[in-house]
Amino acid sequence: MEPFDDLLTRVKRLHFVGIGGSGMCPMAELLHRAGYVLTGSDRNESDTLDRVRKMGIPVFTEHRAENIGDAEAVVYTAACRSDNPEITAAREKGLPTLERAVMLGLLTRRFKETIGVSGTHGKTTTTAMLTQILIECGMDPSAIIGGKLPLINANSRAGNSEYMVCEACEYMDHFHHLAPAVSVILNIDADHLDYFGTLENIVKSFHKFAELTGRLLIVNGDDKKAMESVQGVDREVVTFGMGDKNDYYPAGLNEEPSTCESFTLMHRGQALGRVELSVPGQHNMLNALAAAACAHSLGAEPQALCRALHNFTGVHRRFEVLGKFQGVTVADDFAHHPTELTATLTSAMRMGYRKVWAIFQPHTYSRTYTLMEDFAKALSIPDQLILTEILAVREENVYGVKSADLAAKVPGSVWFTGFEEAAEYAMEHAQEGDLILTLGGGDVYKCANLMVKKYKEQQGEQP
Repeated sequence: MEPFDDLLTRVKRLHFVGIGGSGMCPMAELLHRAGYVLTGSDRNESDTLDRVRKMGIPVFTEHRAENIGDAEAVVYTAACRSDNPEITAAREKGLPTLERAVMLGLLTRRFKETIGVSGTHGKTTTTAMLTQILIECGMDPSAIIGGKLPLINANSRAGNSEYMVCEACEYMDHFHHLAPAVSVILNIDADHLDYFGTLENIVKSFHKFAELTGRLLIVNGDDKKAMESVQGVDREVVTFGMGDKNDYYPAGLNEEPSTCESFTLMHRGQALGRVELSVPGQHNMLNALAAAACAHSLGAEPQALCRALHNFTGVHRRFEVLGKFQGVTVADDFAHHPTELTATLTSAMRMGYRKVWAIFQPHTYSRTYTLMEDFAKALSIPDQLILTEILAVREENVYGVKSADLAAKVPGSVWFTGFEEAAEYAMEHAQEGDLILTLGGGDVYKCANLMVKKYKEQQGEQP
């Protein structure tokens, strides 16, 4: 029993600290749509903050105690400092204060058919794919997605059905707050070891998440750790994967060299339809199989399902092409773990570019230090690697690790402290027919945007 389980029946006025965050804005939209009175604060201007304002929700651009007004509860992001004046004021008034993951858990309890999409990699893309399928199949879902879905031009949607799709993040056991009827487990890999310590602890965390699931588990049958996590859990298990021993699997794969996969979607020996993906990479075929398995299990019509997967064109910051300038393509991707980098860079190398230039911003000292050799292997895939300094996020550098240490392990790589130098180096050396791809879970997209701005200025365009 969550300590705030009945909160949404007791209060009507909520204040969000950091309301423009990608995880906060979607919840604000759903609660606003449900009739709750919201206010919020955020120092960072963003597209999501503009979206909040357009809903008619008052937003403060400084954090002050008086901002909470007559709110009956305060929701905050994990990024908030403990001495934030709004959180402090709420506690002094004796108001309930909830971290974002707790409020998401409360929201999942408002829907009979909540689908939680979990896994070390692919959560955002799979959540977006599943949302697109359910929309196109007329199932009218609500959704909370970690990136912008082009179909709705947003990362959230308030539907009018009992279906709600959301990402279920394992970091710090956040997904243990959720109450999904259906859970998807895409994969389990070594990540967030600063919190979990070992891969075995990550598997245990996913096992608990599986136990919190109401009735159905959609699991990657080819992933040993994912299957291990559902052992002994008394729920129906449906598997997906490349092998035909899974309940859902691909057949008749396109043998021609292609950036995007094409396959026949199979269900226990029966062909459901042909899927022509519009997003590159085998990792996206697995994401599509997971979304298809889930949607079909929920009753989605097969032909519409396959058509929706073809119509899905990606998510913001997932191999997002920002433009082509002087014959050079600039793109941006969220990959920040060796497994994700390997998948994205392998796909990029198959796309027929003259050269692939990767600009990577390592994300957290602990991840960089712990997975150093794996990073070096993954980052050796592109033709040329450019590194920027490690983004600290929430850590102190107790490891003494630097980007230069990683650069030393990748022959021919270069590193820079800032985005300006990295952008200038890439633009100076890239030639017609090349791809410059920024990668990372932090703010390396700013480097991509900087290059787009510089290229446009060179062409005499307005940036």
